[in-house]
Amino acid sequence: MSELRTLARFPRHSSWLLVSLAAATALTACHRSQSGDYPPPEVSVSVIEPKAIRLTDEFNGRVESVDAVELRPRVSGYIEKVIAREGDYVPSGTILFIIDQRPYRIALERANAQLERARAAWSLSKLQLKRSETLVAARATSQEELDNASAANAQAEAEAKAAEAAVDEAKLNLGFTEVRAPISGRVGRALLTVGNLAQADQSLLTTVVSQDPIYVYFDCDEQSYLRYNARRTDPRSLPITGDLLRVGLANEQGFPHSGTIDFLNNRLDPATGTIRARVRIQNPDHVFISGLYARVQLSSPRSEPALLVDDKAVLTDQDKKYVYVVGPENRALRRDVSTGRVIDGFRLIEGGLKPGDKVVVEGLQKIFYPGAPVKPVLLGAQATTSSAGQAQ
Repeated sequence: MSELRTLARFPRHSSWLLVSLAAATALTACHRSQSGDYPPPEVSVSVIEPKAIRLTDEFNGRVESVDAVELRPRVSGYIEKVIAREGDYVPSGTILFIIDQRPYRIALERANAQLERARAAWSLSKLQLKRSETLVAARATSQEELDNASAANAQAEAEAKAAEAAVDEAKLNLGFTEVRAPISGRVGRALLTVGNLAQADQSLLTTVVSQDPIYVYFDCDEQSYLRYNARRTDPRSLPITGDLLRVGLANEQGFPHSGTIDFLNNRLDPATGTIRARVRIQNPDHVFISGLYARVQLSSPRSEPALLVDDKAVLTDQDKKYVYVVGPENRALRRDVSTGRVIDGFRLIEGGLKPGDKVVVEGLQKIFYPGAPVKPVLLGAQATTSSAGQAQ
């Protein structure tokens, strides 16, 4: 009766509010009474143990030719022939351009004629010198005549040698009319064609770049350089070869090419905080061409213990990375971590975890808040190993 009297005091339009409050109270009581009946959610965990791995660093690089030549003529003249096709691979010494040779043949003939004249004058001076020596011995001429003949002979000899040098120069200039590839490589676009005037040492005819072997230049950051240097047995040793160095192109999976670091700059660039290094790669199939983008993977020379967790277990909270670990009383605790690179689907943990921690890998969606109770179940191989150990 007292409850009815109390309800009668409220206005009729407030009765729905009372009913709602009563229902909410009943549901809350029911929930509290049954909450203990629900088991904690099952999650899959992995026990973190150190594993010996080879740490790797990856860098971006550019392919460059070992040799690259801008081909310019050594003599002036009009281009008479363009022999090599653009884009062809040519061996060293191949004729690529021919400059009009007629003026240089004429110059060679003139030099030969002057050489014959100088040699004839030299022969005459030798006879005159010999005659003067005979006359002086017979006291038939003066010493002055002998001196004059000797000087004339020396002058004629010098003129003959100068004429020989002029002939060699004319031959050289005639040979320069055949513009040859100084290196083996691929020929670029012909910038001057037949009929154009080529100026000696000025006009650019084409370019030739070598293709085998090839270079890949990359810039290594300071932290990676120091970390890698600390792993090496002898930081002064070059080259770096074998499986420690791999290279891949933009369209290739992984790093299928091996190479050798044969150059490391002697100083760090203070503006960029990087040091320039160079990889030498054999390129018999001419897959690498100058200018291509390349990826360089550098591995440590020895294995080191490291903590790895499945990358699915690592969560992100703005700029922070964290995982859930199973703590005391089987409660899921948040643990902030510092991470490194991904290695075969596993994330390298650089800080925040220790060996023996149980990291939640599957069932993360069942953890609604840090400290929630969970039922940990070991994953795959670890569960099998644990069962075998218990059986023994």
